[in-house]
Amino acid sequence: MTSASTRAPRLLALAALACAAGSAQAQQPAAYPAKPIQLIAQQPPGSGSDAMTRVWADCAARELGQPVVVQNKPGANGILAVNYLKAQPADGYNLLSIGMSQMSITPYVYKQQPYDPLRDFDGVAVLGTSPLVLAVPAGQGIATLADLQKLARSTPGGINFGSPGRGSPAHLLTSALIERLGVPGTHVPFVGEGAGLTALMGQQIHAMTLVIGTAAAQVKAGKLVPLALFGTQRSALLPEVPTIAEALPSASDLARPAWIAVVAKAGTPPELLNRLNAATEKCRTGDAHYKSRLEAMNVTLTPSVPGDARTWAARDAAVWRPLIDKLGLATE
Repeated sequence: MTSASTRAPRLLALAALACAAGSAQAQQPAAYPAKPIQLIAQQPPGSGSDAMTRVWADCAARELGQPVVVQNKPGANGILAVNYLKAQPADGYNLLSIGMSQMSITPYVYKQQPYDPLRDFDGVAVLGTSPLVLAVPAGQGIATLADLQKLARSTPGGINFGSPGRGSPAHLLTSALIERLGVPGTHVPFVGEGAGLTALMGQQIHAMTLVIGTAAAQVKAGKLVPLALFGTQRSALLPEVPTIAEALPSASDLARPAWIAVVAKAGTPPELLNRLNAATEKCRTGDAHYKSRLEAMNVTLTPSVPGDARTWAARDAAVWRPLIDKLGLATE
């Protein structure tokens, strides 16, 4: 028979084990995600980038089992959104949708670099690409790059070409192409693509590089003529338009489609990045609604691993940075 004096130490030992087990269980991290995720959009509501951001947020929420709440922080070419992300914890609950321009151009058009995309972000996934198209007004007798070259040579001062803004992909691509054609040209920046498109169709400028979805609608309406696609493959949306390599082989390196990615703050645990990436891949391969919504926006879906956002940024910056320096685009 066990005495009270011998039972007490055993009970204390069992209690200590129970407390230790409970403490260990309490210290185990909750399954990720355990609460809503904030997704920062660097463009305003209603923009193409915002629309793509919300498509990913909807599908990711279904896959992750938690809401993905979009917060728009537009302004300063994406710098406001980037600074907001950098002020948040690197805990997987703060993400940013970001474009090729912000990952490989915007940081380098300032002499004092506002952020470093290769150091400040950890990639989640590259969602997809959307090609850009060089277009001219209809009714000008211009159907090829050779025609545009002849026009530039016969026009005092060369051609005027528009873009959505100084330092935009459209500005840099068209500037580089004009240089490869060996003709003079003057850049005319607009506040956004819409204003430039209006000027182009009104024949106030000679040419402009546009997102394919914007260009295609006006091409089909007979108001614009597309000359070259800045991509490696022709687009089903405008299958008759040659790629830049087909139109001008010496400019094949300008096949730089726009792309959009989701990133996290640098220092986010890799297992959380992998979880987010896996959810993205499930959306891409298994969610018909997700695929159809993005394809309707002329986005070509891209298989991706977390490191791709940095890889793509470095690849494109290797083209953009020398061009930025050559054009003297860096400002204070």
